[in-house]
Amino acid sequence: MAIEINEKVAQRLHDEQIIWLTTVRADGTPQPTPVWFLWTNNAFLIFTQPMALKVRNIQAHPTVALNFHTDHYGDNVVVFTGQAHVDPNPVSAEERAAYLKKYEEGIKMIQMTPESMEQVFSSALRVTPTRVRAGE
Repeated sequence: MAIEINEKVAQRLHDEQIIWLTTVRADGTPQPTPVWFLWTNNAFLIFTQPMALKVRNIQAHPTVALNFHTDHYGDNVVVFTGQAHVDPNPVSAEERAAYLKKYEEGIKMIQMTPESMEQVFSSALRVTPTRVRAGE
């Protein structure tokens, strides 16, 4: 069952460049990490390095949270909770192209090319949200 996304949250899913992904370490410590993402097919697509700590955390504890930055006053809250997994299937050409277009400037800023980005961040995480909390 897909979660309900209002128009304001849908716009943020399209426009925002960063979302915080919180995984849980083996000792139970939450690990928030800012990540790039693409909202596609009612799920988050996040590319990562295959040996990243977040990959190990997700393999052990697939329940995660994601959240956007709030505004200056702590309003405009959007928090998702859901299930994450490393996707063993190839990412579609359409998703890859959309992700690379969204982060074209960011990739340049970190002095990478789309090709080097794909080599270094070669694992795809999929997060299917099961709940969203959005407030003004």
